[in-house]
Amino acid sequence: MIILLLAGAIAGLTNRQKFAPRWLLIAALLVALNDVFLTNAYGLLPEMIGGNRNWQGKLLALVATLAIAALPLFGWRRTGLTLAQAPGCLRAAIPVALLYCSFFVGIALMFPGGDVDAEEIAFQLSMPGIEEELFYRGILLFALDRAFAGRVRFLGVDWGWGAILSCMLFGMTHAFGYSAGHFSFDAMVMALTALPSLIAVWLRVKTGSLLLPVLLHNFGNSFSLLF
Repeated sequence: MIILLLAGAIAGLTNRQKFAPRWLLIAALLVALNDVFLTNAYGLLPEMIGGNRNWQGKLLALVATLAIAALPLFGWRRTGLTLAQAPGCLRAAIPVALLYCSFFVGIALMFPGGDVDAEEIAFQLSMPGIEEELFYRGILLFALDRAFAGRVRFLGVDWGWGAILSCMLFGMTHAFGYSAGHFSFDAMVMALTALPSLIAVWLRVKTGSLLLPVLLHNFGNSFSLLF
């Protein structure tokens, strides 16, 4: 949250007329709420589902995201929660989707997965893509896009600071950690998550929907498990 607020404030100063600090604070609050639910209120909530993966935390975070998206301030369609695709978008989106798949096929070939069980496969085929895309490319991107209204046209879509910051946060979620009294940061993990998420943002903006980002995210997470 601190990194988001500091980076957001710096970005906002580059174009003050199109900067809405209130929405940056809302985005930071969304990050905090997502973290609370993902961690089962930092371990305060009893574990009801069990298993080796964080099913309960992911489901709680997903329900919270859906509830926030349903608020009039957000709206399901405006946050990408729709199956409808923008007219004529698939001609450009399908090649980009194939590029996304190729990236993770290459990663899977370079770093083949080990032995996995049915729970791991089921989890990777469902929860990460659904929960993370609806949050990062859904409500969080929506809030940050309103915090930073300035846009630059590139590769057929309009980019703003919201896209960059949401992808940065997504990468940091995977690469930045704290354990046993020490912080850690994995630059490789940051690159392998933040950079592909830019493709997911492109697809979200181009199609107006989170459908392709969700499907491709789960493909990327699960493909290596098949080898």
